[in-house]
Amino acid sequence: MKIIDSPEIIQKKASEFKAQGKQIGFVPTMGYLHEGHEQLIKEAKEENDIVILSIFINPLQFGEGEDLDRYPRDEVHDQTVAQKLGVDLLFFPTKESMYPTESAIQLSVNKRTNVLCGKSRPGHFDGVVTVVAKLFHLCQPAKAYFGMKDAQQVAVVKALVDDLNFPVEIVPVATVREPDGLAKSSRNVNLNDQERKDAPVIYAALQQGREMIRNGEQDLNNVKTAVNTFIETHTHGKIDYVELLSYPELENIDRPKGQMIIAAAVQFEKARLIDNQVFDSHGAVTIG
Repeated sequence: MKIIDSPEIIQKKASEFKAQGKQIGFVPTMGYLHEGHEQLIKEAKEENDIVILSIFINPLQFGEGEDLDRYPRDEVHDQTVAQKLGVDLLFFPTKESMYPTESAIQLSVNKRTNVLCGKSRPGHFDGVVTVVAKLFHLCQPAKAYFGMKDAQQVAVVKALVDDLNFPVEIVPVATVREPDGLAKSSRNVNLNDQERKDAPVIYAALQQGREMIRNGEQDLNNVKTAVNTFIETHTHGKIDYVELLSYPELENIDRPKGQMIIAAAVQFEKARLIDNQVFDSHGAVTIG
């Protein structure tokens, strides 16, 4: 495995691989790798000749007062995991190398952002698409792998690729979970003991909502109310949102139709957890 911190060098290496006819799979992360990230790398390894893993805590997607400084970091651990899983190139740029000057061009996301996490994080997804666009140009992948735990991010990146004609296939990968159902997340380390016991309730509540639709419930407000009540009753966290929308369009719907997402965010003392399920109008899981 080769570790590269220069955008110019990673772009040159990617171009060389492409010239050799090798297909590049790309896994963009913010580091502090866990089993969810490992699954992305494993799938990329299976489907491509070369795997590039990026680790970059992108400041553009953190708003004022958000947890940029507290975002967990462990470079030694991350390098060990990447080496073990057979990553070919580990791209580890600095903020200064990625954003050497003030940008003259700003990307702005106009759809799929006024709901879920985007509703309370204005500008967050502008930062996401900016860094993803840069990383796609630098790493030149045929396929890029994103975890469905952040399903809104997957939907927004898919829109970026479709709207701007990036020659990249977005591969959504099912959420990796603890045995009790809690979605793997770098932020789980910030839960205290009681919150860690409470946290799996989020997924259980979403499953209950999906089951209601599978059993024929047509009133989506009833579903959302039931999920809210379940979370409120069984956790000490504060609900940020519970939403039921079309997917990947992330638009309001009044009854079960097409592919849908039920998603929730719950704020604990030092961690905000998100989770979701994507399924069809009959309640059958379609992604993750």
